[in-house]
Amino acid sequence: MKDIILRAENIHKIFSLGKDVKLHVLKGINLEVKRGEIISIVGASGAGKSTLLHILGALDRPSDGRVFIDGIDIFKMSDFELAKFRNQKIGFVFQFHHLLPEFTALENVAMPAMIGGKSFNEARERAYELLKEVGLADRINHKPSELSGGEQQRVAVARALMNSPDIVLADEPSGNLDSKNAEALHELIIELNRKTGQTFIIATHNEKLAEKSDRIVKIVDGKIQEIVEAG
Repeated sequence: MKDIILRAENIHKIFSLGKDVKLHVLKGINLEVKRGEIISIVGASGAGKSTLLHILGALDRPSDGRVFIDGIDIFKMSDFELAKFRNQKIGFVFQFHHLLPEFTALENVAMPAMIGGKSFNEARERAYELLKEVGLADRINHKPSELSGGEQQRVAVARALMNSPDIVLADEPSGNLDSKNAEALHELIIELNRKTGQTFIIATHNEKLAEKSDRIVKIVDGKIQEIVEAG
C-alpha cells in the first residue's frame, strides 16, 4: 500500500468580485493522493480544476480547509516559508510554458535551482541531464523563440523536475499543443512517472491523458462528483 503524499481537507475557495459579490469556486474538496501515482482532475471550464491545482501546489491559499504534504500542514507556514517549500517540493507545468524568453533552454531549466540558492555552474549538469531525458540534448542553447511548441513544453517539464520535487502539478499541459505533440507529452509524463516515482497531479480536458492516469477525479461545480480508477 503506497503512503499518502498529499491530503486536502474541506477546501473552499471564495473570490471577491467587488462589493457584496462573491464567487464560491471550490465547495469542500476532500482528496488523498498516494505517493507515485498519476491523478487527472477533469471537469468543464469553470468547474474549479485550476483553482484546486493552485491551492494543492501552494500557489494560492484556500478560503477554508487544509492541505498536508508529507504530513506538513502547509498553510500554517508564512509566505516566505511556503515559497521555499514550494521551490524544493513541488514542480509546475502550465498550459503556457512561461519560459523566460531571454534565456536558453538550459538556463530556463536551471532556474528553480538558482532560485533555491545554487549557482548556474552547480545547476548546469543536472539541467543538461534533464534536457537529455526529455529528448532535447541538441537544443540546450536555443532560446524559447527558436523552439517548437512541443519542445518548449518539454523544456517546461524538465524545469519542473529540476529540484527533484516530490509532486509535479500540471495545468492543461498539452492544451496548447497539436494532437501529435500532446500524445508525445503524455507519453513523456508517464515514462517520467515510472522512472522517478514522482507523483503527478494533472488538470486536463484531454480524455486520452486522463485515461492513462491511475485515477480520474471528476469535479462538477466546485465539488468532487466521483473518483474512478483508470489506467
